[in-house]
Amino acid sequence: MIENHCLVPFERSEAMTLKQAAEIAGRTVNTIRNWCEARAIGRMIAGRWYVSRAALAMFLDGDHAALAAYFEGERTSPVVARYLDRYAVCSQNAQ
Repeated sequence: MIENHCLVPFERSEAMTLKQAAEIAGRTVNTIRNWCEARAIGRMIAGRWYVSRAALAMFLDGDHAALAAYFEGERTSPVVARYLDRYAVCSQNAQ
């Protein structure tokens, strides 16, 4: 199983609440929570879900290649960086 690097490293500018994600996606908070669990577009930190703006955008765009690269931690690859750049997320902190 591939380790999921969603919100790793944690960048506050990339993270949003379930409610914010629900508003963007036009879905319910419960649906977004389910996507976080099933599709790994978010991460629980200190008992609270945070959704990746970039991962949500990739998921909604159906950009499976970008999402797979993001989950593998390829934050500086062009396919991922364009989503991170959309939200002014610092992508040079990749490991």
